[in-house]
Amino acid sequence: MPRPAPPRGRTPAPSRARKPDHAPGRPPARPGAGPGSHAGGEEPRKLFRVAGLPAVSALFEHEPARVERLFFEERFKPQAGAFCKALAAARKPYRMVDAEELSKVAGTVLHGGIVALIAPRPVPAFDTEAARRWAAEDGQPLLILDGVGNPHNLGAILRTAAFFGLRRLVVSGHPGQALPSEAAYRVAEGGFEWVELYQATDLPLALKRLRGTYRTVGTALGQGRQVTDVAGLAKGAKPAAVILGNEEEGIPAATLAACEEIVTIPGSGLVQSLNVAATAAIIIHALAAGR
Repeated sequence: MPRPAPPRGRTPAPSRARKPDHAPGRPPARPGAGPGSHAGGEEPRKLFRVAGLPAVSALFEHEPARVERLFFEERFKPQAGAFCKALAAARKPYRMVDAEELSKVAGTVLHGGIVALIAPRPVPAFDTEAARRWAAEDGQPLLILDGVGNPHNLGAILRTAAFFGLRRLVVSGHPGQALPSEAAYRVAEGGFEWVELYQATDLPLALKRLRGTYRTVGTALGQGRQVTDVAGLAKGAKPAAVILGNEEEGIPAATLAACEEIVTIPGSGLVQSLNVAATAAIIIHALAAGR
């Protein structure tokens, strides 16, 4: 049997009170949209969930305008105060929630107590002419990923690059190449905010165009110079551009053929190879030591 309609002019009372969509003592959030959408008739946008205090702090320090919403547990109220103030000034919502609700917002229990929803930054095309200017201006090496498919590996590499002050990273147009994602942001611990990311659709062609400006160096198992030579290459007249390949198949043949040098990391032989993120850490450290 259908339930009788409520009396006209009245609204049924909710079954439970809704928590205010703002931190206590702060202005209320804009009405409407849940995570990933906007009020006021705007088209919904896909937002990334960035979890953990280091990553969220890096966002607010480097590019706070990209943060659309903020959720945090009470224990992070002191650290979140400045973030909430910035969001209130921009008329963007923030909310203090319990751990269970934050897990729902984050989509994981590994949220670190604070989650920001951000507008993803597009990955611009790699411009070899701009790269020539970089080489002349600061001489920084380039790290290039060709088919690194695991987003956790991408995030770990970005974290290492930021730690050692490597400012730019290039990814290829390889169909398996991982691009920025929530998982990568979580592992990067803020690294995405300090490293500029570019994509080279045709990497072999880009490497050929870089010759004369950069020393292009591929990495491969059991061939080429030892990784200790990377530091020497970094001290040369031209900065090094070092390429790392797919976790299973390594660097594609066309890319490897476009490299001027090949380096390898010799091991004990007990296991075949290192994880690509571990390889990247060794390479980046060597590049930093050679500057």
